[in-house]
Amino acid sequence: MPEQSYSASYAAAGVDITAGYEAVELMKAHVARTLNERCIGGLGGFGGLYELDLTGMTHPVLISGTDGVGTKLRIAQYMDKHDTVGIDCVAMCVNDVVCAGARPLIFLDYIACGKNVPQRIAAIVAGVAEGCVQAGCALVGGETAEHPGVMPPEDYDLAGFTVGAVDKSRILDNAATQAGDVLLALPSTGVHSNGFSLVRKVFDLDEHPQALDKPFDELGGTLGQTLLTPTRIYVKPVLALMDAVPVKGVSHITGGGFYENIPRSIPRALSVRIEKAAVRTPAIFGLIQKIGNIPERDMFNTFNMGVGMTVTVGRQDADRALAVLRENGQDAYVLGQVVSGGERVQLV
Repeated sequence: MPEQSYSASYAAAGVDITAGYEAVELMKAHVARTLNERCIGGLGGFGGLYELDLTGMTHPVLISGTDGVGTKLRIAQYMDKHDTVGIDCVAMCVNDVVCAGARPLIFLDYIACGKNVPQRIAAIVAGVAEGCVQAGCALVGGETAEHPGVMPPEDYDLAGFTVGAVDKSRILDNAATQAGDVLLALPSTGVHSNGFSLVRKVFDLDEHPQALDKPFDELGGTLGQTLLTPTRIYVKPVLALMDAVPVKGVSHITGGGFYENIPRSIPRALSVRIEKAAVRTPAIFGLIQKIGNIPERDMFNTFNMGVGMTVTVGRQDADRALAVLRENGQDAYVLGQVVSGGERVQLV
């Protein structure tokens, strides 16, 4: 805690700056896990410093991405478990930038809360740090803002921001994609971080949060445990794949599901044909659809349905691509193929 820094008047208004200092002390060990030789200084400055190493790049391009965790945070708050949503926050950002072929370099988080409870803030940041370790980027800074009177004391929101780099010649722009190419699926860990407003409605969680403690045989655990499973981070496997085979397109399956996201990695003149029977869908999605009486198309237009990311490769490279992904911990499989004409996403 900085010497002489205390304001009784500010504390009376609901902002305890000393709690902020305590939270920073508690999170330092977590942040240290993510730092590398290119990080300059530590926490406490007005900005995070990072020395760029652009070795091997002839025309480096920076790419940035920002996102949050959405109303999945309500699940964490109902369960009073806060050490995994930070992984979701990192995943939602870094999984986006890797779709352009970029390696994420740095990450910053922003936590807005009704009341700064240092142990809770440190738990959130522990998750952020774990996500950064999984993505291979450094957590170089962040901000925690106390909003008394605007947010209830137990409430918080979490958002993040990442910057990555890619050689201009290696930016994925899907221009080489053609009919006959193969679409590969990288499995998700479940619902990830999208569609939770619908999930909360289906299970009536805002009125009956105790439903999160209910076990379901098909889930192999409680509803809450299943829903709070962190978003998978695909950065390292996808970068390894790009080094091994020509990758033509990558799509992060987030809000909007198949219908909104897959076309973003395919040229407008082309479409993808997917056999529904090929989609390996975790039980949680069947449970959501059954209890909520949700049409199949809405399911595929809201959730990832078990596919967290898709990768497009030439048919001749598909077997090698699957082998590389499996070597890097992804039980990938063939999801469909690129075709000419018709609806952009054809589920047959």
